Amino acid sequence: MNSTPSFAPGEMVHALDAIYNDGSLPDVEEGALLAAAGTRGVVVKAGHVEAAPDVEIFLVRFEGPDAVLGPPVGCFADELGQPAPSH
Repeated sequence: MNSTPSFAPGEMVHALDAIYNDGSLPDVEEGALLAAAGTRGVVVKAGHVEAAPDVEIFLVRFEGPDAVLGPPVGCFADELGQPAPSH
């Protein structure tokens, strides 16, 4: 049984690995780093890939170095993890 995580809008997540622009963000150079591994973000929308309705995709706004949220980035569930609880 495949148990990929699912995330809801408003949920805090982090990038499991570095995420680069694959060309889907037109105002950002292709190949540019969008989120380094471990970067915190928030899910702003959840949906499915049109051509593969069983594949979830999440729009995530990652924090920049200045703690300002960047543009929404499309991520697959296996690219995201839940941040460790803060104490």
